[in-house]
This record gives sequence, structure tokens and C-alpha cells, in this order.
Amino acid sequence: MNFEGLDPGLAEFNPAMHSTLDPVLDAHLNPNLLQNVELDPEGVALEALPVQESVHIMEGVYSELHSVVAEVGVPVSVSHFDLHEEMLWVGSHGGHATSFFGPALERYSSFQVNGSDDIRQIQSLENGILFLTKNNLKYMARGGLIIFDYLLDECEDMHSLLLTDNSTLLIGGLQNHILEIDLNTVQETQKYAVETPGVTIMRQTNRFFFCGHTSGKVSLRDLRSFKVEHEFDAFSGSLSDFDVHGNLLAACGFSSRLTGLACDRFLKVYDLRMMRAITPLQVHVDPAFLRFIPTYTSRLAIISQSGQCQFCEPTGLANPADIFHVNPVGPLLMTFDVSASKQALAFGDSEGCVHLWTDSPEPSFNPYSRETEFALPCLVDSLPPLDWSQDLLPLSLIPVPLTTDTLLSDWPAANSAPAPRRAPPVDAEILRTMKKVGFIGYAPNPRTRLRNQIPYRLKESDSEFDNFSQVTESPIGREEEPHLHMVSKKYRKVTIKYSKLGLEDFDFKHYNKTLFAGLEPHIPNAYCNCMIQVLYFLEPVRCLIQNHLCQKEFCLACELGFLFHMLDLSRGDPCQGSNFLRAFRTIPEASALGLILADSDEASGKGSLARLIQRWNRFILTQLHQDMQELEVPQAYRAVGGSFCSSGASVIGQLFSCEMENCSLCRCGSETVRASSTLLFTLSYPEDKTGKNYDFAQVLKRSICLEQNTQAWCDNCEKYQPTIQTRNIRHLPDILVINCEVNSSKEADFWRLQAEVAFKIAVKKFGGEIKNKEFTLADRKEPRSPEGSLCPSMEELKNVWLPFSLRMMMTKSRGLDVCSWNDEDEMQWGPARAEEEHGVYVYDLMATVVHILDSRTGGSLVAHIKVGETYHQRKEGVTHQQWYLFNDFLIEPIDKYEAVQFDMNWKVPAILYYVKRNLNSRYNLNIKNPIEANVLLAEASLARKQRKTHTTFIPLMLNEMPQVGDLVGLDAEFVTLNEEEAELRSDGTKSTIKPSQMSVARITCVRGQGPNEGIPFIDDYISTQEQVVDYLTQYSGIKPGDLDAKISSKHLTTLKSTYLKLRFLIDIGVKFVGHGLQKDFRVINLMVPKDQVLDTVYLFHMPRKRMISLRFLAWYFLDLKIQGETHDSIEDARTALQLYRKYLELSKNGTEPESFHKVLKGLYEKGRKMDWKVPEPENQTSPKNTAVFPPVLAL
Repeated sequence: MNFEGLDPGLAEFNPAMHSTLDPVLDAHLNPNLLQNVELDPEGVALEALPVQESVHIMEGVYSELHSVVAEVGVPVSVSHFDLHEEMLWVGSHGGHATSFFGPALERYSSFQVNGSDDIRQIQSLENGILFLTKNNLKYMARGGLIIFDYLLDECEDMHSLLLTDNSTLLIGGLQNHILEIDLNTVQETQKYAVETPGVTIMRQTNRFFFCGHTSGKVSLRDLRSFKVEHEFDAFSGSLSDFDVHGNLLAACGFSSRLTGLACDRFLKVYDLRMMRAITPLQVHVDPAFLRFIPTYTSRLAIISQSGQCQFCEPTGLANPADIFHVNPVGPLLMTFDVSASKQALAFGDSEGCVHLWTDSPEPSFNPYSRETEFALPCLVDSLPPLDWSQDLLPLSLIPVPLTTDTLLSDWPAANSAPAPRRAPPVDAEILRTMKKVGFIGYAPNPRTRLRNQIPYRLKESDSEFDNFSQVTESPIGREEEPHLHMVSKKYRKVTIKYSKLGLEDFDFKHYNKTLFAGLEPHIPNAYCNCMIQVLYFLEPVRCLIQNHLCQKEFCLACELGFLFHMLDLSRGDPCQGSNFLRAFRTIPEASALGLILADSDEASGKGSLARLIQRWNRFILTQLHQDMQELEVPQAYRAVGGSFCSSGASVIGQLFSCEMENCSLCRCGSETVRASSTLLFTLSYPEDKTGKNYDFAQVLKRSICLEQNTQAWCDNCEKYQPTIQTRNIRHLPDILVINCEVNSSKEADFWRLQAEVAFKIAVKKFGGEIKNKEFTLADRKEPRSPEGSLCPSMEELKNVWLPFSLRMMMTKSRGLDVCSWNDEDEMQWGPARAEEEHGVYVYDLMATVVHILDSRTGGSLVAHIKVGETYHQRKEGVTHQQWYLFNDFLIEPIDKYEAVQFDMNWKVPAILYYVKRNLNSRYNLNIKNPIEANVLLAEASLARKQRKTHTTFIPLMLNEMPQVGDLVGLDAEFVTLNEEEAELRSDGTKSTIKPSQMSVARITCVRGQGPNEGIPFIDDYISTQEQVVDYLTQYSGIKPGDLDAKISSKHLTTLKSTYLKLRFLIDIGVKFVGHGLQKDFRVINLMVPKDQVLDTVYLFHMPRKRMISLRFLAWYFLDLKIQGETHDSIEDARTALQLYRKYLELSKNGTEPESFHKVLKGLYEKGRKMDWKVPEPENQTSPKNTAVFPPVLAL
């Protein structure tokens, strides 16, 4: 409704006029209308006001059926018949909404939508109602609950909305644009520019969008592009209303006169087939509203604000006899609407009254309305009698009072848990006689079971342990069903769910609320993540590795040191060991030991993860030992007491190595003794099926001092003879590493049996203190034993066989004594530090690596790690020790008993780490950065054909070395090693299973200040030994052969060499300027502090808007055309530097964010008009006439 040309006072509601409304009736009000109505002091009616006397309705002729008051004295601004239920919605100038049910107009709901602005349009949806006010769109349930509240800009002045489909909405107003809103995401998806501002009315057909403007024009727009197809200049003054039906468009409005605007009594009618006006229709009322009411013919209803209504045909003549009068309480009609069934008309007047006119006594608002939900009345006083003789009578008819007592139907969880039965195994005889043809097997029926009958045992024998014969099931697309398996949620295999933005919108904080860094699992051979974490949280190992640096291209110790440095810098964000695993895949010994898994084997869990991680544990310790031997031992890492080893040894050897004496005794009496060393031990379990109790210390001693009978060569007998092999220990290591070797049901049964025996012993030890104790976190530390020690709960003692501490001592007879050590022993014998002088050492459990058996995901590996005080001091500023669960990027604090609880049905121990007490005090833990400034100086290229004429950069001179805060422009280009793996769902959406694996191919750094600003000092092409599946030449500029040392003409170098350059720049404190640096650093595998990154993709970005490409930003701000045919990293890095300078200029060094916000608005407006495409030079010039910066120096 357009109010131009009318009294301005009628279009505004002043609440002060009604603040002291007296119950005495106004002279304009009909006394019969307000019978039995109570008015509160504010003047608002409390009840709906039906007409008291019966009204006679003539069939087929519209006449008034009911009138009610929505709000006394507050003008009605909009009315709307609900499209889904038999309801009429009314909005007022005071921002209040009221709904009436059925033809009787019974009040259904009433609530405030906006506190100050009037409601301008109402649209009903299936689940609620949309209300449009001046600069607010609110979606509310029919009862008044808010579903969403979308605020528009304060400068907006909205008047109309149009629902184009179930989830898309168009909103128009007095601006020069129309907004498109997605109702599912409640976000603005498009902003369409409007040449003629002021869209106050919108309609839609199957051919066009129709927009009515305040200037008197009606524009027809394309349904897809929203471009103007036709335009009708209907009225010279303003448009009041229009409607579309079939091929006809009818409009009413105001014409310009000498004295102002006057209501035009000629309706403009247009034929949409020929797109031209036909004979105007002269009517006998002043038209303010019009609607097509196509019942038998396409007749029009024309309504004036004074209450006159006339029906006529749009192509005929208006008959004065067809005029009837609506009797408004106020002087003017403010709104008009027609129901979907065309049986009812609704009028709202300026005094808050609503009039319903119908053509039948019992009209329906919609052809097919659903049932309306009402508040249920209290049924307590009218309960039906119950007949106990009826067996099927539901007992739920009896109301149950609120009680805190346990109900009879409240069964314990143990009695109501579902117990699914697995299919029985296939008969062994069938498998033995089966013959395969392709993938189909054929076997004769052994006749051992009845036909079509399968016997099930009531109790499944899930204790059968075989972690290699599990049939894995792909987790892709499956919903989690935690009640079907026993694996705790935090122990399950975690996966990253990728979206269109990749990892940017994945919530890693949901899985890790600590400040320690997790590791991402999607990289090939990332099964070793748990062991990397174990090595990192060994303080002497971490410091030693980070001090190491050598010249080998693929050195695991160097790459592990780089990864440890990233874990140090991270504040809870996950890291990835892509460079470490890349070097790991190049080690021949790793491939020979079967440690390199194919992607298919890793995803399906076909390999034995427990055996695999134990072999990896032995391999990594050996490899680190060898890498350290190749360098001179750092002075800082020698033992406090002096030199600790001979030449050829390493600090890894001192930490892990154990000197052994192997004795071989032949039956002829000949004895051979050889000395050796080992970095870890493997548990050897006794052959005992009687259920005897073995302490873990006994089994460990038996495994270290191993004695076995075997065939060996005897020099005295000169042949292989049965010999007795014994092994004795000479020296205890500082870190005791144990491979558990639980690889079959035999070892698993042994662990399970010993845990049960240990549990019985613990129950007897603590007596009745824990007999009836429930497992709760709050009660864990409350009960105390008579000696004063903390008493664990029943649940904490289950499945525990592993001690937290061990006491080991070398005897005078060069034997080994091992026993468990607990708090009571500490109190009895005193601190273990004093006994170390006598060769007695206490080892504390530091980490356990476990294999999680889960047939749904193929299993996984996790670690329990006791994080020491130094790590908490660096990350959180506190000094304490705490056990944590590390499951890739999931990190969660746990109780210490959980680290030693092994339910052999799903949680199997693989590796144990015990460390000497007070280990850190034995070593100097200072870290000196081994990367020096000479890494930035000139170096030789690996490419054989490179000449000086091909050089694209000038290395830094000694006087150009960067300082803290210096700017460096950075850009990187990548190639693809593995394609993305995705699946297409049945609904047509794509789900990324595994992202493409990228490898850095070119890294460029340019000077950011000084006389040589813009000149590169690093432009390295990275040599790769892995197969490249896509060079991405269009986006990277990398061509086949550029990375091959035999034929490349580029400056080719190793990834490690360039990595050291970037690490030095990061450590020195420079600030990197680039576009999309987050992805660059991620693929390069660098962790850069956020205050050292200036990313133009975020500097020129508005919240909840799209990211803008570097090419468009350069065209818009710098008058530059870049990235023509391919990308060039030197050009991109220079452009990013110039954009940063432009950002400082526009934002006044960040001091005027509001002015820069206006610049960004103009940028996004221009981008939408250009569809974010840079125009070709012959089509359109750049938006700027002069260059922003002078051209940078060229080489």
C-alpha cells in the first residue's frame, strides 16, 4: 500500500495518542461491536470481539460475516490469510501481530513482533509466519516463538517481500536493490540492483517477477537473472496497487495534478501476451486496492479507502450497481486481502478493527487446510473410567504424579541394553570343500544343520580374540550406532569432515580443548601419530631432536625436529607431519620392514596395526640412533657427570640403549659369550594354562633376562646343536621401552586372566571399603584406607594389571631384580633418589600405546601420555602432571587408571614407556636454534642445465639480512600427488572422503622494503621424487620437466633447503605478506605465529561474504592485469605487497576502519556487478585511471 498523496498523519501511528485511552467509546465506534469488551488502561482489547447478533449470508454474494477488534485505536497495517491453516493474520502500526481462527474469528495468538516499527507484510510458511518491518525480517511460530530474527542494515527501508520457493525470499523497499535471502541458512545470497528505486509491491507468475515502483512504473523481470525484460509506465504520480492473473495485469494509482497527486479512477490494464496496454477501465470509486477474484470469470475487486467496493470485469464496463459498502469503524480502510479459496475477504481499518466478508455462511479460507493445533485443556477432572477387564486398555490413561522415587518400569541399564546377535561362522567343512569361480564359491551341503534354520547361542563368545580376521565395514555414509559396539566414543577413529571450504570450517576445538597440538590423520602412513606424540613428550628427546641439524636431504631426525617445533608453537591447533612422513617413505629400510602402507590397506585396516606400530617403534629408535651417530655429540647433551659413551655412540643410545650379555651353552659344555645392545624389549609370556598369578614385574624380568632352548652353531662340535641361550643385562637404560606383542588370542587371554586375578587381590587388599562403592568421578579420592593412602574405586581397579612404577636393581651377582613400586613402598623405603647410588632405580610409567579394535572402522592406534610439568609450564603457565588421551587431533585429559585399563575385547596394549624418576635433571634441556643466517646466502642449483641467464632472483647480501618486523612477500605454487577421493550421495551432493594430496613445487620470497623492494631473494623450484599426477599448470605455472634435475632450467633445490630458509625468516620475526597464506603454510608444513602473517585475502574481506581473488583485487585497486594464462609466484608476491601498501593507505594504517568499510562495500558491489570477473582489455578498462604504485624494479 503506497500512502503518497494522502494525509501523512494517517500513515504514522503515535503511541502517545492512545496512552490514556478512556473506556468511554469513541463516537465513531459501533456500540454493538464492543459489547462485553474489557479495555485495559492502555486501550488494548483483551478478548476477540465476535458479532453478537446472527448475520444472514446470501450464497454467491459477498457480505459481512464478522467484525473484531485487533487493537483498539491502533491502525491495522497489513492482513494476510494463512495459506496452510484456517487462520487470518493481522499486523498493526505498533508492531503487534494477532491471529484469528476460522470464520468466527476466534483469537488464536497475539504477540509483539517489533517494539517500534509497523509490520509491513506477512507471509505464511509451513512451520511459521514471516513478518517484515522496516529493517527487520522475523520468522516466528504460529504460537509466537521466534525461529530466527534477521536484522538488515539500518539504512534499509523495506516494504515488500516475495516467496519465490520454499526456501528463497526476495525483499524490496525504497533502496536501489532487492535482497535474496536463503531461509535455510538465514543468509543473504544475492543482491540484485534495481534501476528504478522504490519497490513496494512484488508479484510472481510462471513467466516473470513483477515489481511495482513508487514512481508509478511496473517492471517485468526474468525469473533466473532478475534482469528487466519489460517495463510499463502506468501512472505519472505513484502506484497504489496492482495484481496479475493469466495474461492480464491491472494497476491503480495516482496521477500528477497541478495541486499535487490525485487518485486516478482509470485502472490501467495490460495484455502480457503482446506487452501493451489495452483500454483503461473506468471505475466509480477511488481505487486504493485491487485484486483478481477468479471464480467463474476474471473479475476484479476494487476497494477505496473510504470503504466502497466494486466488482467488474477487467475488459468490460464497470456497473455502479456492483458497488457495496464496507462500514469501517475508523475513517479509512488500511489493508485488504483475499483468501486462497476466494470465499473470504478481509479489511482492516484505521481504528484497529478487522472485517470479514464472505460469500457463504461457512466459508473456508483454503481449499485444503491442515488441522490447527490448540493448547490442550486439562484432562485431570474429566478422566474416563477404566475397565480393568479390558486387556488392551492402555495404562497411560492414568495420570502419574511427579515423584522422585524409582518407578517400577525404570529397569537398570544392564537389563535393558540391546544385545544384537552376530551371524554364526560358516561351517569349516563348507570352507574346506569350496571351489571358487571368479568371486563366487561353490560347496556341497554337508547336511549338518536343519534347512532354513540357524541355531543361536544365548551368550556370544566375544572373547575370541583375533585382530586379523575382522571383517571391516566402511564407515563412510554410516550413522554412528554406539549401542551396537563397546568402543568408547573418544577412542573411536576420528575423521575430518570436509566441506567446500576444506578444513577452514571444521571445528577442531570440539575435539581438543587443551593447548597441546594434535596431529591430522588423513596423510598416508599417519598411523604413527601416537608414537610421534610419545617421543615429543619425552623432554630429553624433544630437546635433543630440536638441536639436531644435518645436511642429509631425507633425515628423519631433522624432520622430526621441525615437527616438534610446530608442536611447540601451536596453541591447540592441529599440525600435520607431511614432511616427516614424506622423508619416512623414502627410507629403504622402512619399505623393507613393511612399514609403508598402501592407501587401501590403511583405510580398511587390513594390516595388523599393533604389530605395525611395534615394528615402527623399533625402526624409529634405530634410525634416530644412526642419525645422531653421524654428527658430533653436542656439548650440551653430555651427561652431567662427564663423558657418557665412547665414540660412535649417541644420546639416543644413552637414553634407550641397554647393554646385554648373550651366553650360548652347548650340551657339549662349550660356552660362547657375546656383548650386544638393544633399544627396547619385547615381552615374553609364560606357557601356563593353570591360571597362576604372575606379577607384571616377573614377566618383564623374564623377558629381559631371557632364557630359551634353540638350535645354534657350536664351534667345538662344528655343527648345529641344541643350545641354551641366556641373556643378562649389564646396564639399565634411562628410558625403558617395551613392546607388548599381544598379537593373538593366547597373549590376550593371558592379560585378561592376570587382570582378573589382580582385581581379586585388590578387592581383598582394600577390604569392604570398595565392596559397594559406585564409580563416580566425585568419589574417586574421598575414601581412604587405614594407612591414609587414596582408595581407588571398583571401576578403576578393573582390567588393571600394569603397575604405575617399577623398582629395578642390579644385584652383586650381575643379576636383575624387578618389582612393582607403589605409594606404600615410597612411604616405607623413602624416596628412590637416595638409593640410586647403590644401583637401585625407580621407573615411572610415562606412556601406553594401545590398539583399538573396531570392526566398523578397521581399528586405530591411540596413546595415553603422562604430560610433565615443563610442558604445562610452557603451554598453560602451571606446574603439574596430567594424563591425556591422544587420538590424532582428539586430546582429552583422563584419569591415570584409564591409562592402564585394558579391556581386551577392544583395547589392547601395544607399547609401554617407563622413564627413570627425575630423568630431566640428568640432562641439560636448553635448546639452541641450529638454523643460521647463511641458509639465505647463494647456493648451487640441482638442475644440470641451469644458466645464470635463467636466474629469476637475487640472493640477500649480508647487509640485507632481515630484521624483526620486516615485510617479506611470499607466494607458493603446488602440484598434485594424489587426486581427491569423493563419493556422490543419492541426493546429488558430493562428500569428500580424502582430499587431494598436494606438494609444494615453487616458493618465492620478495623483499618488502629497501631500495630493492619487490625483487625476489628466494625463487626455488622444489625437486620431488614422488610421482606427480597433475602439475596444475594453469594455476601454478609449473610444467612437466621443471622439477626434474636432468632437464630443468630452473633454480632447483630440495624441500629441506627451502624449508630452512623459511624457518629462519619465521624465527627472526619477519612478517609475511601474501594472498591465501594459510593454505601455503599448510602444504609447506610450517606453523607461523598469527602476528607474523598479513594475508590480503582477509584484509579485503567482509564477514559472511565471499573471499575475493588476488586477480580481482589487483584489477580493482592497483589497475593491474595479472594471472593471464598462468600464475607466476613472483608476480603474485609483488602484487600482495602492493595490496598491503594500498590497505595501509585506505585505512590510514588501521586507524579509520569505518572509511575502509565503505571501500569494501564498494568493492563487493562492483564484484557482484562484474560477476567477480576481470574484464578483457578490449571490452572494458580498469576502474582506475592511474596506477596506484610506480612499477617495481625488474630484474
